[in-house]
Amino acid sequence: MQKKYTTVIFDVDGTMLNTAEGILSAAVFAIKNMGYQVPDKKTLETFIGPPIQDSFAKTYGISGNELDKMAATFRKQYKDKDLLKACPYEGIFDVFAWLKSHNMVSTIATYKRQDYAETIIKYFGFDKYTNIICGADFAGKLKKNDIIENSLKIAKANDIRQAVMIGDTNHDAQGAEQLGIDFIGVTYGFGFKKPEDVKGKRIVGVAKNTGEIIKILSGGQQNED
Repeated sequence: MQKKYTTVIFDVDGTMLNTAEGILSAAVFAIKNMGYQVPDKKTLETFIGPPIQDSFAKTYGISGNELDKMAATFRKQYKDKDLLKACPYEGIFDVFAWLKSHNMVSTIATYKRQDYAETIIKYFGFDKYTNIICGADFAGKLKKNDIIENSLKIAKANDIRQAVMIGDTNHDAQGAEQLGIDFIGVTYGFGFKKPEDVKGKRIVGVAKNTGEIIKILSGGQQNED
């Protein structure tokens, strides 16, 4: 069954931008600053996407003031030195241009803090295609479904059946599912590595590159409930 979407919501890290260099640089700085041992590469890569305090807490078993200090150190380093150490994925601008040419509204829903999200989106020129940029709050209390929902409200997307979320992690998939929104997983980012990694009730496609996002959206295959 074909389905026409009117609103397409994008994650940033691992979906629009390869932000590994900047995030990992700031993370290593914060880890060393706190006197901890830097974990292996595989563990470090799990820091890309989720709220940084969650990653530090999980890896080092810390909480309270110590966790707050470590997260604050990361954020200052990331904002001052590493935020713009990123690279748009090949073909991602073509996706946004295609959406615009087909009168679809593009929005951003990212775990990046709101000010970081606005800065990096504008720096790389994505604001040419969307001004709906929703990120995390300064306290880090918003969950991914909250951020996605914020983007839908700003876009005035009242019919969630016509909205689809695109992302590379379970955070994105679960956030979309909690809102009853369709989901397209990408395997070129940091989270999902193969199609079978993308799980959930609202999965309508898996893209191994940005070009396949357009194919999925233009084909419009949807899962039936």
